[in-house]
Amino acid sequence: MATRTRRTLDIAYPNAAGIDIGSASHYVAVPADRDDEPVREFKSFTCELDNLVTWLTACNVDIVAMESTGVYWIPVYELLESRGFTVHLVNARHVKNVSGRKSDVLDCQWLQQLMSYGLLSGAFRPTDEICALRAVSRQRDMLLRYQARHVQHIQKALSQMNVQLANVISDIMGETGQKIVRAIIAGERNATTLAKLKHARIRASEEEIVKSLQGNWRSEHLFTLKQAMSLYDAYGVELMACDQQLEAMLAVLQKHAGAQDKPQRPSRGKNAPRFDLRTYLIGLCGVDLTRINGIDTATALKVISETGPDLSRFRSAKQFVAWLGLCPGTKISGGKILSSASKRTTNRAAQALRLAAAALRTSQSALGAYYRRMCARLDRPKAITATAHKLARLIYAMLTKGGEYIDQGQDYYEERYRQRVMHHLARRAEKLGFKLTPVSEAA
Repeated sequence: MATRTRRTLDIAYPNAAGIDIGSASHYVAVPADRDDEPVREFKSFTCELDNLVTWLTACNVDIVAMESTGVYWIPVYELLESRGFTVHLVNARHVKNVSGRKSDVLDCQWLQQLMSYGLLSGAFRPTDEICALRAVSRQRDMLLRYQARHVQHIQKALSQMNVQLANVISDIMGETGQKIVRAIIAGERNATTLAKLKHARIRASEEEIVKSLQGNWRSEHLFTLKQAMSLYDAYGVELMACDQQLEAMLAVLQKHAGAQDKPQRPSRGKNAPRFDLRTYLIGLCGVDLTRINGIDTATALKVISETGPDLSRFRSAKQFVAWLGLCPGTKISGGKILSSASKRTTNRAAQALRLAAAALRTSQSALGAYYRRMCARLDRPKAITATAHKLARLIYAMLTKGGEYIDQGQDYYEERYRQRVMHHLARRAEKLGFKLTPVSEAA
């Protein structure tokens, strides 16, 4: 009678430690044979963190696992990494403990046990230089959101005074809109004088603008308008400082010689950085990501600041797209597909690629034709995700293999799609005992 052997888990990392991150203190667990007190609590003060590192070094720990709790993990992570430890930032879903037994001590011990058996994998985190670039890029996005809120306040103040400027000018924060609003704040009330400030490209006539500027100039609404414009300008100054910082950081990260030989020009777009971002991105990546239809300099900056130009951490394009959360899900039970929806994620690079995919709605490129075909087959959110999936694969191929993206055009894509459809129809007809004949030959 054959004996059944029981498979056991082997220790993969005998020198592993687990840290339960908190806002005020951190609980650390090391192997039980390393110290008489294998679980200790350390406050979140810097001096206490130094003691934590000293204790881990004395216990011969070389690998540490911790959860990404808020932003409290960042000082611990950076300190441990600078001291030579291998730090794994793990997903909280992967370390869920048995229900009913939840405490800080048990959590750090559970992390240490899972890490020692090699059951945890660290999350992707780019290099320190890219992390610094990401922080400034996210700060710039936050300033843009705050500035946009004050644009809404300006529109609200104008509407309360029944100044219907937004109904005749598409963008009140454009050149014409700002001239008129600033003149109102300066004390001008004559609608005819204000209408003469319009730019030649404004389609609305002066008579329409005069009608829209006939409102009730109440003092409280004028005060609100003045304060909203002052805050808008204040955020504009901080955005210029962010652009200068981004330009300085990108200049340091230049890796490819000759990238700055091209004449520099400001990036297009109302909210785009006011320097030649495209040239700096080419110098950083070695390829021009903006050649991909739908991806502008702002989208390319968002992706590079979140992932970095080195994607060697991802073994394949499939793994990269899965990390972005742009691939179909695999929720299968009993051989039945319960759901194939992509996982919910707050990945900023994926959000930028989705916006780039939605911008291909009227593009006459091959990617535009692909997006419209996906819209015909699926609903629009799924079509956007599928197109963003394709954009992510193109970015991965360009950053890992080099080369330039060449758009074959809408006609080329439609012809290739027609050939594929005809090929599959011919094979299906052959299996059914028929043969497809073109209309011209039959006639």
